[in-house]
Amino acid sequence: MTEDTTAAAGAERRVRVVLVDDHRMFRTGVQAEIGRTETTGVEVVGEAADVDQAVAVITATRPEVVLLDVHLPGGGGVEVLRRCASLMTAPENPVRFLALSVSDAAEDVIGVIRGGARGYVTKTITGTDLVDSVFRVQEGDAVFSPRLAGFVLDAFASTDAPPVDEDLDRLTQREREVLRLIARGYAYKEIAKQLFISVKTVESHVSAVLRKLQLSNRHELTRWATARRLV
Repeated sequence: MTEDTTAAAGAERRVRVVLVDDHRMFRTGVQAEIGRTETTGVEVVGEAADVDQAVAVITATRPEVVLLDVHLPGGGGVEVLRRCASLMTAPENPVRFLALSVSDAAEDVIGVIRGGARGYVTKTITGTDLVDSVFRVQEGDAVFSPRLAGFVLDAFASTDAPPVDEDLDRLTQREREVLRLIARGYAYKEIAKQLFISVKTVESHVSAVLRKLQLSNRHELTRWATARRLV
């Protein structure tokens, strides 16, 4: 698509978007990539870095589409969806959610879709494809990165509801991410670097996971995660 064609397309259609991600630099990058309204048709009307901010901004601006990260301080993307349920089901101008995450874990994908998101794409997506995905979600379509669609089809194809893991449900989204990395053998420093958090924060998450699961050490944690195929 040429720049002139893109600009013409942007002039013909508009969508108001809120960006929810706990990394400011990533939000800035997405804003620069897709927020050139005259070219893309996307108008970024708000940003948020955690659950409370997200709910407040979404409620105040009533965007048509929310780009939502899965892992957020305060309970994760699923908590944002839960607290915005009434906005998603509004009879007029419903707010629609598109998950945009670095995670491609099946439980993350299925979790936000069950929560009401209309799609899930990973952060490897190009700016052009992201703009297209935003407009498709605005129009009511379901949008997924190719490999992730299979997770959703498998999860919803069965007539039997998957068993609820009460132990796993006690963990926040961030604690689950730390759990998986610990179980894969990552050191605390490596986890901190990968998740853009401090080593002290990693230690706090590990302590919380061990306490909630009533485990004693990372070896027991690894066995627990492996038994549930979380690794």
